[in-house]
Amino acid sequence: MRPGQLIAFFLLYLGNPDPVHSQYTPEGSVRVTESADYVRIIHIHVSGNKRTRPEIILREMSVYPGCRVDADSIPFLLEQNKLRIFNTALFNEVLIDTVHLTTHEITWHVRVKERWYIWPEVSFALADRNFNVWWKEQHRDIRRANLGLTVKDRNFRGNMEELGVTAQVGYTQQFSLNYFRPYVDKKQRHGIGMSLNTRQNQEIFYRTDSNKLEFAKSRTDYIFRQFEATLFYTFRPGYATKHLFLLAYRNYQVSDTILQLNPEYYEQGKNNLRMAEFHYRFDINRVDNWGYPLRGEKLVSNTVFRVGFSGMRFQALTHVEAGIFRNPLPKWYVSSVFRGRISLPEDQPYILRSGMGNGSDYIRGYEYYVADGAHFAILRLNLKRELFNRTLRNLPIPYLPNIPLRVYPKLFADAGYARNPFPGNSFLNNRLLYSAGFGLDIITAYDMKLRMEYGWNHLGQHAIYLHARSE
Repeated sequence: MRPGQLIAFFLLYLGNPDPVHSQYTPEGSVRVTESADYVRIIHIHVSGNKRTRPEIILREMSVYPGCRVDADSIPFLLEQNKLRIFNTALFNEVLIDTVHLTTHEITWHVRVKERWYIWPEVSFALADRNFNVWWKEQHRDIRRANLGLTVKDRNFRGNMEELGVTAQVGYTQQFSLNYFRPYVDKKQRHGIGMSLNTRQNQEIFYRTDSNKLEFAKSRTDYIFRQFEATLFYTFRPGYATKHLFLLAYRNYQVSDTILQLNPEYYEQGKNNLRMAEFHYRFDINRVDNWGYPLRGEKLVSNTVFRVGFSGMRFQALTHVEAGIFRNPLPKWYVSSVFRGRISLPEDQPYILRSGMGNGSDYIRGYEYYVADGAHFAILRLNLKRELFNRTLRNLPIPYLPNIPLRVYPKLFADAGYARNPFPGNSFLNNRLLYSAGFGLDIITAYDMKLRMEYGWNHLGQHAIYLHARSE
């Protein structure tokens, strides 16, 4: 199936959901039913929310006091709303019970256990694209790691606001300040936020050679500096849909050493890139668990316009991610995920040409490579089975009395293509790439994930790859 056909099928599917969901609106709120076998939810009582405002919890739910639903839909609604509240990432545990008042009247009791919202987070992260690159190609150099300290309130004033400051040392020196309030109106639809970020490095990559990144380093001075300031606005009309509008100013500067090694790092041999960026993101997220989806659908599109003041002229790009997740048999799960990008014009400074191999945009089995280019497409297929699903309870740990643990063995197959009209000595661009393998996903508390995968690529290479993020 071609990428365009896949997206068309996905959009068609969104307009024709499964029959089991047909009694709900696209955003998941309950429609009034005319069935004689109905119940009315008289009241929704929330407890355990020592800090979180009840309105924040009720806003996520597909039912509300006074709504009338089919009696046989109650088990589905209980599970649906439990997952919705859990997806806020504010709680370690969510329980919902019903109490029958009369034959046609019930009340709901929502009980939550809050997470620890304010604490200093010490982070240790590798600067390289993935663990395997650091372990093999960078020879496990501990100097290529970052040690950060973040103080963040993830539920500031009980409004699900985020306020945080981060300081980082190591391979990248960084300082950032972030604020986000998801709802500023009574209907809880509009949000605002801002961020400031600075960072500097004594080592950066300056070109791609045979699909590998080449690095330059200075022992006496910083050869890369960055400053970014952003303002953004969010509009969330319903549970599953979200719009984000972001306006940013970005300023990047490199030393003359980088320009001597690669005069095309920025445009016209300049050592400074300054730009204004407008970014629009559109989300439709109907998966069961936003951190590790097993059922549902999602569509995420990012459209970016960049206007350069120095070091570049103009760039427009669109990045799309579409995923379909199914549970055809008990404990069995299948999924397909498409990611792709189109960028114009194709002739850009080197730093704006990055394609496959960065972030989540890579083909499994090709973790050691990058494929620069303006356009690329990736398709991932997965078959999983739940092997283990338990929760360790009543632990003597504040704000973490229960630790869930889930394990999923899987089979996978990927394919992708990166177009680059200036491939140089690349041997992975402008050709179909494909891989297959098997692996194991481990999911635990606070949405922590570990993926262990053994993959083969079309070059005949095979290895074990480790990742700490979702597919």
